[in-house]
Amino acid sequence: MCNSHEPSQTRPASDRPVCGPSTPALDRSEPLIVVKDLVAGYDDRIILQDINFSVYPAEIFVVLGGSGCGKSTLLKHMIGLHKPLEGSVLFSGQDITRAEGEDRERILRRFGVLYQSGALLSSMTVAENVSLPLEEFTSLDRDQIDLLVRLKLQLVQLEGYECLYPSQLSGGMRKRAALARAMALDPEILFFDEPSAGLDPVTSADLDSLILQLNATFGTTMVMVTHELASIMATANRVIMLDRSTRGIVAEGDPHILKDMDTNPTVYDFFHRKPSLGRR
Repeated sequence: MCNSHEPSQTRPASDRPVCGPSTPALDRSEPLIVVKDLVAGYDDRIILQDINFSVYPAEIFVVLGGSGCGKSTLLKHMIGLHKPLEGSVLFSGQDITRAEGEDRERILRRFGVLYQSGALLSSMTVAENVSLPLEEFTSLDRDQIDLLVRLKLQLVQLEGYECLYPSQLSGGMRKRAALARAMALDPEILFFDEPSAGLDPVTSADLDSLILQLNATFGTTMVMVTHELASIMATANRVIMLDRSTRGIVAEGDPHILKDMDTNPTVYDFFHRKPSLGRR
C-alpha cells in the first residue's frame, strides 16, 4: 500500500474547537468494568490495597495521582498483564484475573492499549504496525486489511504516512500511529498509559482533542492513566486519585468539582499544583 506521494495535509487536531469532555449519553445502569477489592503488589510489597471502582460505557475515566502511587501498576492489572494478590477485575461480569484459554482471549479482544512509549515495532512501517492485529486476529484478505489500515490512519490524521518508519515520525505522530494500531480491531475499550508523556503542550493538547473526538464519534470507553493536569481537566468525565501513603483511592468524581470542593490536602495539592513537603 506504500507509494512515493507526499504525505497528505490534514487539519491539525488543535484547529478544531474543544469545549471539554462531551461524552455520548452515559449509561449508568450497568458498569462495563468493575475493579473489586483489588490488592496489587510484587512479592511481599503491597502497592495498592482494597481498590474498588467501576467504569461505565462511553466514559472517559482517568486514574491520576503523583509519581509512585501505583497508577501504572493498576493499569497492568486491569489489562491482564499481572494477576492481583487479591480481588478481581470484571469486564461485563467476566473476571480477567481468572479467565483462561478462549474466555481470556475474548476479554482481551474487547480492548486496545496505547502504551506510554507507543511500543511500535521499529523495523516495520506505520502501515505494517497498524496491520499486525488485523493479520493476527482476522481472516481478512490483503486488500481489506490495507483499506482498514488507511481508515484507521485517517482517524488519527496520519493518512499519507503509511510507508514511514517510527524513527521518521515525531513523538506526537508515533503516539497517534500507536493509537491507530490500538483501534485496529474496533475495541469497545481503549486504555491509555500516560498518553501525554514526552509531548510538548501543543502536541499534548492535539492528542487530548483527538481522544475527545474519537470518544464522541464512536462512544468508545476510555481508561486513561496520567498525572498531566491539563489533560485530566480537558478530557476526564470522572477520575479516581491514588495515594502512595495510603495505597488506596483518596478521591473520586468529576475533576472540576474535586479541584474546587475537595478539602483533602493531597487532593488539593495535586489539583492546585501546591508544594506539600512543608506540611508532611
